[in-house]
Formats: sequence, C-alpha cells, structure tokens
Amino acid sequence: MSLKITDECINCDVCEPVCPNQAIYQGEEIYEIDPGLCTECVGHFDKPQCQTVCPVACIPLDPAHAETQEQLLAKYRRLTAAEKDTA
Repeated sequence: MSLKITDECINCDVCEPVCPNQAIYQGEEIYEIDPGLCTECVGHFDKPQCQTVCPVACIPLDPAHAETQEQLLAKYRRLTAAEKDTA
C-alpha cells in the first residue's frame, strides 16, 4: 500500500526530505503523499522513513491504494530505472 498523511499532520517538515522517492510534497494545508511514487521505502529501507521520523504518527497505510510487497518492489524498480534514464 501507499502511505497517506492524515489531518493530524503538524507540518513539521521532517518527512519530506527523508523520502527517497520524492513522493511527499506540501499540499494546500498539510503534507501529502503521491501514491504513484510511494513504495513504503521498499527497495531503499526496511521501514518507511517518513513514519520513522514523524513526531505525531500521522502516516498510516492508505487502504485506497493497496499494493503487495511485489507490486511495491516493481514500482521501486520502475522509478529507479526512470531515474537512471534521466541521469
């Protein structure tokens, strides 16, 4: 699954820079996560880094974007292949 940021977000700015896929961005009121870029850090880290650094625990799984570990790994491979192609 992709992750999502809930309304409990306090805009502390710690999640955005730790996201290896640049999936986190400042929305109109709070930070948001692009589900097309979020891999829950699969391929990069053992745990989602945004969840690790969030001081208010406002980053749960997003049931609207359910994905298996295999799908997340495939997304990671697509994203990193795209990065290599543009480098």
